[in-house]
Amino acid sequence: MTSLAPVIEALQEVSMDLGKVRLVCDWVQYKSNFRNAVDVRAILPRPELSAGPGPAIVPLGVRDDDIEIAVDVRRSPGMSVAQVTAALRRESSRIWLEDWGLGSRSCVWDFNARYWKDLDLWEKSTGRGYEQALPGGVSDAHNHDAARAVIRDLFEVWDALADGDALPEELYVVELGVGNGTQAKVFLDEFRVLDAGHGRDYYRRLHYMMCDYSPHVLDLAREAVGEHRARISSFALDATAPSTTLGFLKYKVFLVYISNVYDNLPTDEVAQLGGRTYCVQTRAYLNDTDVAGLAESVGVAADELPALVHKLLRLGPGLLTEADPARFADVEAAVAFWRAVWDVVRLEERYVPLPGLDLYSLAPAMSGELLRPLLESGADIRMHVSNGAVASFADSLRLLHPFGRLVCHDLFVTDVHAYRANFRGPGKYEGSVVNWVNGPLLAHVGRRNGFDVHYAPFAHRVGGNIVTMTAQVRD
Repeated sequence: MTSLAPVIEALQEVSMDLGKVRLVCDWVQYKSNFRNAVDVRAILPRPELSAGPGPAIVPLGVRDDDIEIAVDVRRSPGMSVAQVTAALRRESSRIWLEDWGLGSRSCVWDFNARYWKDLDLWEKSTGRGYEQALPGGVSDAHNHDAARAVIRDLFEVWDALADGDALPEELYVVELGVGNGTQAKVFLDEFRVLDAGHGRDYYRRLHYMMCDYSPHVLDLAREAVGEHRARISSFALDATAPSTTLGFLKYKVFLVYISNVYDNLPTDEVAQLGGRTYCVQTRAYLNDTDVAGLAESVGVAADELPALVHKLLRLGPGLLTEADPARFADVEAAVAFWRAVWDVVRLEERYVPLPGLDLYSLAPAMSGELLRPLLESGADIRMHVSNGAVASFADSLRLLHPFGRLVCHDLFVTDVHAYRANFRGPGKYEGSVVNWVNGPLLAHVGRRNGFDVHYAPFAHRVGGNIVTMTAQVRD
C-alpha cells in the first residue's frame, strides 16, 4: 500500500475519468531499465470508435480505457505526491531520440548492436567483462556437467546411426552466440575426453561451427579454442537468419547449441486489454533533468543531442572521435559519452489497436495469428512477441539433421500466465538489452514445423532463472 498511496492521492488531484484508467503494478527487478517509477501510457481508440456522429457500439464484455498508469512498486514508495502528480500530468520535457514505432525497431536495438560491435571498448572503459555483470558473475554456458550431458546424448544418437551404417563422415555442431568462446572450449574439451573413453573416434570427424554477430567476439573465441583449431570454423552472421550464412549445412547439423542469445534479440510486445488487441509502440527519449550535464559535457545544446547520439550509433566511438575531434579528444571520451547516454535512455509506450492479427508480421512468413491462442488465454495480458528469437529458432530448425536437436539455455517464460504475474523486461545488462523469451510461442512455432519442444529448469545449478529448451523432430 505504501507504493500506491502517493499514486492514489495524486489521482485525486488530476482531471481524469477514473472509469477509464487502468492501474498496473510491477516489481521491476532490473535496477537498470527503461522505465520511470510511475509511467503513463495512452490507450488509443480504434478508428471506428472515433468516427461518425453517433455513439460507437461496444461489444458485450469489451472495455475501452484511455490511460494505463504503470507503477514500479520497487521504486515508487520513495516518490512524493507532487512527483507522481507531475508524472500523471506529463509535465517533464523529453528529448526524443525517435518517433513512435514497434518495439523491435526502436533505436535501443541500435545501442544493443553497437555494444556488441564495440564490446572491447566498453569492457575497457568499465574495467570488467560482460559476464561479470550477470547474476553471480558467471554464465551457465560454462557448466561442464551441462556440456557432458549434451555430448552423451549426441553419442547415443551417433552410435545408433553408426551401427546402422547411416552416420555421415562429417559431424556438424553449430553454436550461435559464442561469446568469449568459453562455452565452445568447455564443450570441445569435454568432447575430446569423452570421445577418448568412448572409442568411436568422433572427435576427428567433428566440425564445430562458432557463430556470432561480433567480429571482436569471434576473435576472442578463436583464441580461447586454439588447441582445437583443426575442429572449428567461425562465421560472423545475423542470429535471426543463420541459414543465410550456413545454408550449405541444411539438414546436416546434429546440434544447434545456444546460450543467452534469444533474450538479446529485438522484440515487439502485444497486449489484450478489455477484450481488444493492441501492439505496444515505443519511442526512446532522454529526460530533460538528465541531459543538461550530458549536453554541457560535449558542448552542445540539449536539443542537439539526438543528432549526436545517432551519429555515435552509426559510426561507433572510434570513427566518432575522427569525425568530431573538437568534442571527443579520444576514444575514451566517446565511450564515456556513449555510456552516459545509455544510462539515461528511457522508453515511452502507448497501446495502438491492431486491426487484425493476420495483418501483423511476427517473423518472416509468419503472421500474428500464431499469437491468438496466447492472447486469448484468459484475463488481460501483455507479452513479448520475441520476433528475433522466433525468426532465429524457425530458421535454425532448417539446419537440423533428421536426428538432430536444438538445445538452448535462456530466460524463457514457459507458461503464458507468467506474463500476468511478473515483469519480464526489457532491462539493461551493461550496454545491451535483455528480455525474457516467449516460450509458449516458440513451442507453438516448433509444433507447426513438426518439432517437439520441451522446457525444463537448467539441471546443473540450483536457483537462478535459466531454463533449457530442447527441440527435435517429432517421432
